[in-house]
Amino acid sequence: MAAHRKPRQRSLSGGTARTAATLALAGAATATAFEGTGNAEPQLTPAQVKAEVDRLYQDAEAATQKYDGAKDRADTAQRRLKSLQDQTARKQEDLNSARDALGSTAAAQYRAGGIDPAWQLALSSDPDRYLDDAAFAERAADRQAGAVARVRQQLREIEQLRGAAHVELTSLRSRQAELRRQKDIINGKLGEARKLLDRLSPQQQAAVTADGTSSRASRSASDGRVPLSAGDVAAPDSRAAAAVAYAYSKLGSPYVWGATGPDAFDCSGLAQAAYRSAGVSIPRTTYAQIDAGHRVSRSELQPGDLVFFYSGVSHVGIYIGNGQMIHAPNPSAPVRIAPIDEMPFAGATRVV
Repeated sequence: MAAHRKPRQRSLSGGTARTAATLALAGAATATAFEGTGNAEPQLTPAQVKAEVDRLYQDAEAATQKYDGAKDRADTAQRRLKSLQDQTARKQEDLNSARDALGSTAAAQYRAGGIDPAWQLALSSDPDRYLDDAAFAERAADRQAGAVARVRQQLREIEQLRGAAHVELTSLRSRQAELRRQKDIINGKLGEARKLLDRLSPQQQAAVTADGTSSRASRSASDGRVPLSAGDVAAPDSRAAAAVAYAYSKLGSPYVWGATGPDAFDCSGLAQAAYRSAGVSIPRTTYAQIDAGHRVSRSELQPGDLVFFYSGVSHVGIYIGNGQMIHAPNPSAPVRIAPIDEMPFAGATRVV
């Protein structure tokens, strides 16, 4: 029987207990270290941060153009809805007036008693006068029937206007939902960019967000290209010259997505405002602006031409000559002069 007894468990004590505790603590420390390594954000170099921030800004710019387009369509829908509501209100006033007039006529007939016309003729002391009155009454009845028909027509028109307003309201709500969606995308991309930049020192942030003007200026000096001033630009016509002059006057203005001036701009907002100052109306978004005039090749560029970038045509600048443009880059930089070769060239259009 003794062979089948359950062996007694030995308690940990002394050196054995201390060894077990040491192993447990070591294991916990190792697990924590691995867990910390798994959750730690990768250390990016400033060059990698710049590349990622540039990508996020480009994504935000593409979303901004979609936002601008949705806002333009929402504004149009809002104006159409307001016009339909105004028309409906005017029609309702006309309908109320017509109903009041019909009500007055009906009340007068009730007060007259509605005597049969044959009896009125028999009892009349002046039959000729009665017949004249009867003919007038007949014409009045015709006019009354016409008034009733007009009221019915007004009712139909009001219902049509209300139906059109309902369709426009549905369209407006859809546009507003798209606005909110694109706004969330933009804010998300910009928030990611800010988090990346916050991981750098102030000096590194300045290097990442700088446009490299000084280094490019030194290269330009070596190849004969120097930064232009407003007085140096020879635009092909007065409207292009006015657009370029406006762009120069806005150098240093902040970039704000969705803005069209006069104190802040996004890229397409600056292009639109510049040509608006010259008396020329162009669309709101880069996607539409590239088709606002006739296309020109890069070798044919003249001051005032709009130059577009990236495969999605999500960025635009105003060409000023000498391989340079004025544009609103992104939230990290104000409106400024830059070479057109700093981004992938997608095309150009001459507005005027």
